[in-house]
Amino acid sequence: MGLTKYKLGKLIELVLDTNSELIYGSDDVRGMTITKEIIPTKANVAGTDLSNFLVVRPGEFIYNPRTHGKRIGFGYNNTDDTFIISWNNVAFKVKPSMEDVVLADYLFLHFKRDEWDREACFQSWGSSTEVFSFETLCDMELNLPPLIVQQKYVDVYNTMLANQQSYERGLEDLKLVCDAYIEGLRRKMHCEAIGPFIERHDVRNGSNGTKNVMGVSTAKEFREPTSKVNRNELANYKVVKPRQFSFVQTTHNEKVFAYAFNNTNEDIVVTPVNEVFSVNEDKLLPEYLSMFFNRTEFDRYARFHSWGSARETFTWDDLIKVEIPVADITVQKFIAGIYTVYKERKKINEKLKAQIKDICPILIKGSIEEGRKTKEA
Repeated sequence: MGLTKYKLGKLIELVLDTNSELIYGSDDVRGMTITKEIIPTKANVAGTDLSNFLVVRPGEFIYNPRTHGKRIGFGYNNTDDTFIISWNNVAFKVKPSMEDVVLADYLFLHFKRDEWDREACFQSWGSSTEVFSFETLCDMELNLPPLIVQQKYVDVYNTMLANQQSYERGLEDLKLVCDAYIEGLRRKMHCEAIGPFIERHDVRNGSNGTKNVMGVSTAKEFREPTSKVNRNELANYKVVKPRQFSFVQTTHNEKVFAYAFNNTNEDIVVTPVNEVFSVNEDKLLPEYLSMFFNRTEFDRYARFHSWGSARETFTWDDLIKVEIPVADITVQKFIAGIYTVYKERKKINEKLKAQIKDICPILIKGSIEEGRKTKEA
């Protein structure tokens, strides 16, 4: 059979079913990410009319037609659950008549490639907002190998995905152990304000300082800056030395206490609006404090104690009033050891997820080459 070229419009059709009977509620609303994942929506849908939201069943695709930089917000419902998405997104599925031609799982591998993102963004149009329409999607072409070849490469991907997800479930169990231990200490011990155990720092980078500039993410880690930064003009940036913390004072946009701990051996510089501090490690371990900050309960605490009109902030004065159970240093070391294992495994999990994403173009290429050989045979 070999390879057969198709326009996507021959293979797929729009999903137009709406939640008109209001079978699905606010807990069933989903969104999508530029990393091709489906997530609970970040928007506040309380009081929103959900009757015109699109119903997305297992095996169906969703995407945001408004492009974001070089990627498309996209998702594939590979679960057994049905959910709904906002009406201003697009949902589609493989046509029933074409299910013996293309597997939805295989089609998802095609969409997960960076090459597809680049082509989709190139085909987008608009002035203030670029749009990637369903009609444009339907006009794209792809080569399909036989169904048996598609299934072979889908099985490889699904096996890798299952292994990563199993590892991730174990990772979350480990985090629950950490959170439960902290919660147990908080209930059993007298809590103390952390003010006496931490010290504020305001060291500027200077003209000959480091170029290692970082941002602080809502994932509570240092990351590459999301905005353009002139690395030749970092003199006024604040220095975060090894084993020091930095946190973002604003909480309105982030919705969390955004902080990061420098667990490297190098200095990091951050925007001068951030706060920087260190911990008296004879009394309080940074890893132990990080565990406390990482709890969703603390995010709620920081949001509740933030103040301001145009911009809500959680300041240094607010931070020093935070009360935690300051356990014996040996107890802190014990639980911090578990937390360190969790962080290391979390990095491994992120690498596994990156490998799975990177394998998609390899799998598509391999399937096409095998399909071509099938024709030659």
